[in-house]
Amino acid sequence: MRRACRCLVAVALSLAGSACSVTRHIPEGGYFLQRVRIEDDKATPRRERIAASELEKYVRQTPNKRLLGTNFYVWLYEQADSARDNGWNNWKRRVGEAPVLFDLSLTERSVQNLKVYMDSKGFFSSRATCEVDTVSRRRRAKVTFRTFQGTPYRIDTVSYEFQDRSLSPLILSDTAGTLLHAGDVFDVSVLDAERERITARLREQGYYNFSVSNILFRADTLTGDNRVKLRMVVRQNLTGYDDRGRPRTEDNRVYRIDRINVFPDYDPAAFRTDTALLSRLDTIHYRGLNVVSEKRPALRPAVLRQAIPLYPGYLYDASQVNRTYSDLMALGYFRSAKISFEERPQGADSADFVPFPAASPADTAARSSVREGYLTCNILCTPTLRQSFKVDLEGSTTSSFYGLKATLGYQNRNIFRGAESFDVSFTAGYEFMKAPDAKKKRATEFGITTGLTFPRFLLPWRTGRQRSVVQPRTKVELSVNFQDRPYYRRTLSSAGIAYMWSNNRYSSFSLRPVDINVVNVRDLDVSFLMVDNPDSEGEELTPNRYLLESFNTQFIGGLSFGYSYNNQRRNLNGNATNIRFNLETAGNLIDGVEHLFFSPSKSDKPYYTIFGIPYAQYFRTDLSVSRKIMLGGVTALVGHIYGGVAMAYGNSSSVPFDCQFYCGGSNGMRGWTPRTLGQGSVPDPHGSFPVQTGDVKLEANLELRFPVWGIVHGATFFDLGNVWYIRQNPSEYSDDAVFHFDRFYKQLGFNTGLGLRFDIKFAVLRLDWGIQLHNPNNPAGERWIHDFKWKNTALNFGVGYPF
Repeated sequence: MRRACRCLVAVALSLAGSACSVTRHIPEGGYFLQRVRIEDDKATPRRERIAASELEKYVRQTPNKRLLGTNFYVWLYEQADSARDNGWNNWKRRVGEAPVLFDLSLTERSVQNLKVYMDSKGFFSSRATCEVDTVSRRRRAKVTFRTFQGTPYRIDTVSYEFQDRSLSPLILSDTAGTLLHAGDVFDVSVLDAERERITARLREQGYYNFSVSNILFRADTLTGDNRVKLRMVVRQNLTGYDDRGRPRTEDNRVYRIDRINVFPDYDPAAFRTDTALLSRLDTIHYRGLNVVSEKRPALRPAVLRQAIPLYPGYLYDASQVNRTYSDLMALGYFRSAKISFEERPQGADSADFVPFPAASPADTAARSSVREGYLTCNILCTPTLRQSFKVDLEGSTTSSFYGLKATLGYQNRNIFRGAESFDVSFTAGYEFMKAPDAKKKRATEFGITTGLTFPRFLLPWRTGRQRSVVQPRTKVELSVNFQDRPYYRRTLSSAGIAYMWSNNRYSSFSLRPVDINVVNVRDLDVSFLMVDNPDSEGEELTPNRYLLESFNTQFIGGLSFGYSYNNQRRNLNGNATNIRFNLETAGNLIDGVEHLFFSPSKSDKPYYTIFGIPYAQYFRTDLSVSRKIMLGGVTALVGHIYGGVAMAYGNSSSVPFDCQFYCGGSNGMRGWTPRTLGQGSVPDPHGSFPVQTGDVKLEANLELRFPVWGIVHGATFFDLGNVWYIRQNPSEYSDDAVFHFDRFYKQLGFNTGLGLRFDIKFAVLRLDWGIQLHNPNNPAGERWIHDFKWKNTALNFGVGYPF
């Protein structure tokens, strides 16, 4: 460990020393741009202050990126020999960066940009200045921009002018939702947002051709006292120009959908190159859809009808068009989908008028009807690969333990021509204990999981299409898993049905009304459950009765509900929040039915049975909240909090082992391997096989993610957490393993570490090296770790981000 630390220090010193030489090749009279800083106006109230991070995008020069505080990338670029064109020198130029030289003209233009931007935010008396420091460090320039916002202009009144009078009742009836209010700062971006809001609302009511260009604002700033009289002008639709070049306009039309053509097997390349393709196409008419394909459609028309909420005769609605796209892509069968509209030609004397949906009789008097147009809707869907394979690998290692788990999966996305997704995966795992005193060193695991997902709800009764339910799915699952551990063998069989759906925004839901698991345990060796006897004054060992009960053969039948909130997809490169909540119960229905209809008797057994197998009765819930805050284009700070609790009751004395919580591994406490931390502050049993689990889990994580080079990203993290039992039971385990509000914080484990992420677009491969800082399972006085040894670290592999 000391040798590794010395190497790291040597590398860091060499980087720092070499990075100091980046100015050697700077031309005479030039300056290396070392730093650019923006100081916002602290005299402006925080609510109206323009932050420095918001102004950065208008500065025309950006310094070179840095590595660990050094100009490593510039130094590496300058190490390349310009006289030689070979792979080694090309690699240096590709990885490195040419030095950014200070440019006075770009700096002056940046000052102008800052002034223009502050003007657009309503601060017309603003100023921007620049200070350039070329003295503090030789041949380096430090640029500081300072902004002074001054007194803002505020909106005095808002009025309307309708050149298209038919839109007056629609817009005036929605003034309660306007973004423009008297007293607000006159901000051009807010004006643009108001135009987009009104445009989106009108396009949801049939105005297909209406756009933001149909709305303009006139601002009168001559009233004085920094007040602005604002007037919104709603213009007619531009239809063309006459012979003299003068614009021709008319009132905006309401459009209805005339025909809906769906191409479920659309191939862009074939449509461009095959001139005879159109003559070979056939059309199937199904409930308002014209399904066009060369052969029999790969998807049944009924499936397309369920995913397309558009019908002939309906008013054009932009929100329903967006939902059509989302529902088609949610089928999982299409790689891409494109929805386009063609306006049906109208004669010059066309007079298709329809009654205007006025908000009041007075509105009707102003305008009783609007002109109507018709659209042809073309939906072009390109299928993805029908069949695919995937391979997942996960591993972890310490000084005394390592494990590897592999999963091979197959998926068919359209097995019955109804966008049904069939998937099957095979799992194999191997673990090896390197400790020389371990009696049994190997553990293996094999399993198979199958699932069939339908893009609709499968219910025993007939239901109509619920438009409030987005992307409904039903999944039927079956799985069998065989585990051969050093101290037990068992088979886990499960079957269940799950209903999944989402809303129109960021939330998704799942309900499993049927969730059955059968755990068959054989060859159980209780020696690995031996712990110190709390009632004994010596070193007598007894089996942990709580864990022993959790390993019994049992039948688990219950239901579960899950909720997830994730706004990451709508804001891929910005801040994001992810919330997951789960709740499950087991045994309640079985127990109620048995006592209501059968009046069972326990006889000589302390539990009731179903099919001759004891059934479990418990509840379990957990909540996970994570927040990502972007600190730059790629750098991000991510925080995560997790809490869970489980409790057995009724027919069970302990929660089943697989439903208990554990700490450690690639997605949690990364200074420990899975199930090696906890419970509480009980002394580490130093058994040859880790089984630390509990009924309560608390965990918090903080991770800084940053770019390194290309697809390689780095991370530094800090984790804290532990697991506990929820009930006191002096005869089975120590009180140090029980959760207590007045001392749980003293029993938390702490670790830090470094990680690498390899972003290969379709997946993120992760390697995390965690170092323990505080191990609550060490003897008192030795829990804070000062001597960093390999046994106090863990190396974890994973796919995807941990949270």
